[in-house]
Formats: sequence, structure tokens, C-alpha cells
Amino acid sequence: MSRSRIFLLLCTGLTLCTGFVFHSSLQAADLFDRDPINYLTSTPNDPVARIQAELDAGQRQLKYDPQQGYLPALLEALEIPVSSQGLVFSKTSLQQRFISPESPRAIYFNDDTYVGWIPHAKVLEISTVDPKLGGIFYTLDQREADAPILERKTHECLQCHSTSHTRDVPGHLVRSVFATKTGRVNFGMGTHLVDDQTPFDDRWGGWFVTGTHGTAKHLGNNFVETVNDDDTEFDAATGSNIKDLSPFLNTERYPSPHSDIVALLVLEHQTQMHNALTQANYYGQLALHDETLIKSMLAQSSVNESGDAADNAPIEEYERSESIQRRIDNAARRLVQALLFKGSAPFTSPIMGTSDFAKEFVAQGPFDSEGRSLRQLDLQNRILKYPCSYLIYSDAFDKLPAPVKESAYQQLWDILTERNKDDDYAHLDSDQRQAILEILQQTKTDLPPYWKKAGSDS
Repeated sequence: MSRSRIFLLLCTGLTLCTGFVFHSSLQAADLFDRDPINYLTSTPNDPVARIQAELDAGQRQLKYDPQQGYLPALLEALEIPVSSQGLVFSKTSLQQRFISPESPRAIYFNDDTYVGWIPHAKVLEISTVDPKLGGIFYTLDQREADAPILERKTHECLQCHSTSHTRDVPGHLVRSVFATKTGRVNFGMGTHLVDDQTPFDDRWGGWFVTGTHGTAKHLGNNFVETVNDDDTEFDAATGSNIKDLSPFLNTERYPSPHSDIVALLVLEHQTQMHNALTQANYYGQLALHDETLIKSMLAQSSVNESGDAADNAPIEEYERSESIQRRIDNAARRLVQALLFKGSAPFTSPIMGTSDFAKEFVAQGPFDSEGRSLRQLDLQNRILKYPCSYLIYSDAFDKLPAPVKESAYQQLWDILTERNKDDDYAHLDSDQRQAILEILQQTKTDLPPYWKKAGSDS
């Protein structure tokens, strides 16, 4: 059989197989535990794994607190600000029996790691991001120990954290539900997977929210009467513009009295942005792995049965196939859409938080020569002043497969220089595109050469 025919069959078969596998989260998990990803058997290289390595080597200790266990020490070790605290009272967690409106689960986060804590619960719940593997999950026993262990969890977490809600990759999610005064969920009234495209009035069901937001309404700070009725009365106005949570719970038990609305907005953006990065990473790895298999089989076909080289051209002369390049470009396209907030729901009223989260978040930069940063907040019509995700600076982006990152940069360049005026990016006016371009040119160190001069040809 000729190499061209083998090449066609391989490309067709691999593309169909990959498309089929991603249709089911269970099958996707099976695929991700094989080459080239090997999710379950690979050793993670993430912030939590590095802390455990320091603990094992005797280079770090975690101080135990009688009231909050290892929470304060772990937040300090991971450099997670207390101001990021968000409080969720719906029973939608691994340790749901400890959760109620009087004892909500607290979530703390930074750019790559999330920590969940519930008063009197047995473990801290931790999720983080490995640049190659995506979401990695851990628990930390809350009993005092000479050698505390951050224990990696897989199957029990992936049941919820590797589904269509996380783009079929190990990842993170924020949900909005209707919960009773005991924290039980009324599924008959519906649930919402929350991301940048979720309307404001569908957010934060089952959460406490502190902050002001004008005439806009949300589902937070409120309860339904029963889990059995799908027409339970629910007045969103009663939970609006709440600054003080003391009527709901004893906030002194928590590191912060806030469940800051700005922190919650950033959390919701970031969780799905991480999933988009992991999806692009996985799809890129799989495409390149398939390309390697194709090249290997083509090389074998170029040698005849006697072991002599065939008359065909050397395998090195073959360029990347259109199908492989299409898979790479599609992975990058979905990532760019998330980076640039495609389809994000506009705010209808100005938003203001109650903690120092916004100030601390913006201060992280990086800043260009005009003092601009992708972390600057808008909070009038949208979350960010310059609508490009700050996670473009993350390890997860920097360590994408090279062809995926190259394609993402090319697509970003085309959009920001208005070569691409697709409707997907109609929300970006010329000034915003130019500002994002200039900020990235001064603050992103791995840009392709054609980015260095605005207006140059790609």
C-alpha cells in the first residue's frame, strides 16, 4: 500500500476516534490516562505538589491552628489572600453534611490554586493546576499531625470535575442553585453552570454575596422553602446589595467576614478559563501524539520487506497534515475565545465589593509603561477594563504545546490588529484592541517576533 494511502487512512481514523472519545466524559477520562497525558499515573508538578515535596524534605512546616486547623498555614504557604474568600451554603461538595447556611463552605483562591474549608469538617479540599495535566485534586486531614500530608485524589473528584461542565477535562466549576435554609438543593428549579457568559441574575444561588450592584439582582443570600416544589416563591430582591452577613451566620468563625462579589466574579471567570487552557493543552498534546504515530507508520511503510529503502521521498519531507493543523488551530481558537471573553454577559449596574480583594488583585500587575494592566477592573459594564484574561501570564498558558501557543498568538494578533473582525469579537472596539495589544507587547516576554512592532505583517 502506498504511503499516501496509509497517510489518508491514518488521518481519517485518528480524527474520527478522537472526536468520538471526547463525546463522553468517561471515555475522555480513559483517553487522558493513556499516552501522551497519562493523567492518573503522571507525577504532578503543581504548587501543592511542590509544598508537599518541601514538607517531605523538612524544608517547610505547616503550623496547626486550634480553630481552623491547617487552613491559615496552607493559605500562607500557597500565597492565597484571605480577601478572596467566597462562602457557599448549598450542599454541593464532597463534605456536604458539614455545610449549611450557618456553616458555609469557604473558598479561597489565587491564580492557580483553590482551597475549600468548612468549620469542623474532616479535611481541607484543594484543587490546583498542573500545566500539563490540568486540574489536580488534594485533601489535607484537619487533625493535627507531626507530618501533615497533602494527599492526591483522583476518581472520587473526577466524577464531578471531569465532565461536560469542565470541558471534558479535569477541571473546575462554579454552580448556581436554589437551596433551602438547610442547604439542600431544589434541583426542580434548575441549576446554572457559571462562567463569563452567565447573566448576572442567574448567579450565586446557594452562595452568600457581599457588595453592591445597583438595581441588578442575583440569586445569592436567599433560600427556597422546599426541595420538592418547582414553583417555590423566590424573591431575588431580598438578597441584593448585602454588605453584612452577620444576620445569616457567625462571621467571626471565618478568616474574613466577607463573601466579596468582585472575588466571586473573578473566581467564576478563572475556573472556566483554567478549563479552556487545559482543553487546549490536551487537544494539542493528542494531535501531536497522533502526528507522531502517523510519521512512525509512514516511516515503516517506506522500507520494503527486504529492508531496503523505498523509492518514495524521505519522511522528513512531509509537512504537517491539514487535519492535524486544523485540530491545533481549533484548540487554539476555543482558547482565544475564552481569553477575549467571547459572549460575556454585560453588567447592567456598577459593582463594588466589600473587602480589599479588588485592590490586592489589581496590584499584582504586571503593568506597562502607561500603568495599564490586564488585571485592571472595570466593574461598570464588565469585569476587566481590558478584556483579555490575565491567565495569559500563567504557567498553563506558557507551557502549552508549542504549535497550539503559536496558533493562539497568531489568532490573537489577527484579532487585536483588526485583521480578524469576526462577530465573535464585536464587543472589542478599536481602542480596546489596541490597548490589549500594547499591554501584551510590553508585559509578555515570549511573543513571536511579528508582535514586536504594531502594524507589521504576520
